[in-house]
Amino acid sequence: MGRKARVGLTRDFFDEKGKFIIPGSGLKLLDEVPNVAYEMFPEFLREVTPEQIKGFDIVATFRPLWMKQSIAGNDQLLSIHRGGVGYERLDVPALTDAGIMLFITPGAVRRPMAVVYMTFILALTMRLLDKDKLIRAGKWAEQYHYQGYGLVGRTLGAIGVGNIGHEMFKLAKPFEMKHIAYDPYVKPEAVADVGVKLMDLDTVLTESDYLTIICPLNEKTRHMIGEREFKKMKKTAFLINAARGPIVDEAALIKALREGWIRGAGLDVFEQEPISADNPLLKMDNVILSPHALAQTDQTFSTMWNIIVGQIAALTRGEIPETLVNQEVLDRQKFKIKLKRFLEAIK
Repeated sequence: MGRKARVGLTRDFFDEKGKFIIPGSGLKLLDEVPNVAYEMFPEFLREVTPEQIKGFDIVATFRPLWMKQSIAGNDQLLSIHRGGVGYERLDVPALTDAGIMLFITPGAVRRPMAVVYMTFILALTMRLLDKDKLIRAGKWAEQYHYQGYGLVGRTLGAIGVGNIGHEMFKLAKPFEMKHIAYDPYVKPEAVADVGVKLMDLDTVLTESDYLTIICPLNEKTRHMIGEREFKKMKKTAFLINAARGPIVDEAALIKALREGWIRGAGLDVFEQEPISADNPLLKMDNVILSPHALAQTDQTFSTMWNIIVGQIAALTRGEIPETLVNQEVLDRQKFKIKLKRFLEAIK
């Protein structure tokens, strides 16, 4: 009988008293996985250190940064399981060079994130926050100055139409909007079932009444939306970003909102997080803000955790889950040696 697989859990999965905060079956799911022993990191650090991961085969994580120095000198860590779909907080090339697999949980956020976009669309189009402020201020009679904007026949555009974008258009179908998107990596037949017409970026910018940002952050998409793009948009258009803040040039967005290049915006993400107290967005009436948390529901976290536990269980059986980000790691000799050693150790 070999040893158990050692699983580390970063501290952000726990409250200040060490209680696991993910809804649902929680740690009981890991208890049910044969041959696994898990342990909470003793403290939360913004960036993971080599000392924290020492002795672990697998680590489940959510918020911390994983840089090249985080894994320096480690030849045991086999995989990292990151809740969510974004992985810009991890140095993926460094992980690959070290023979470490990175897994994400797209199945946990597909529907919740699509709901986020629809939430912003509906709140903006119905002027929900304006009307909330009216009634709290005792200005009931002024409601006629705050009419909303109907959705039927309007154009819903997306930059990026992968899993989340596809799901958003699926949810939007009953509202009878025109669906358009820009995504050079998607074929027309992949989005035909939700009535999306793929177009070039400038056309999506100029025709959208609601422009949603649903693409990953990388060097090609950083500041993809700036002054040039805002000036191409309709003055009556809304921008909605719940992907990653730096995809949009925030200074240009503030200028666009101030000067009326666009009508308004819904933002769940920002260039700097947490947002600074002096950020002009905080004082604007034509923008709805959320602290990168709108998709954080009980169902989101429960599903995320279920997927992570399933990934860990699969690895202990020698299986590689489909949600592997850095597929090229499978061909690295360092990884092959590490995987063989791990499986032999837990037999």
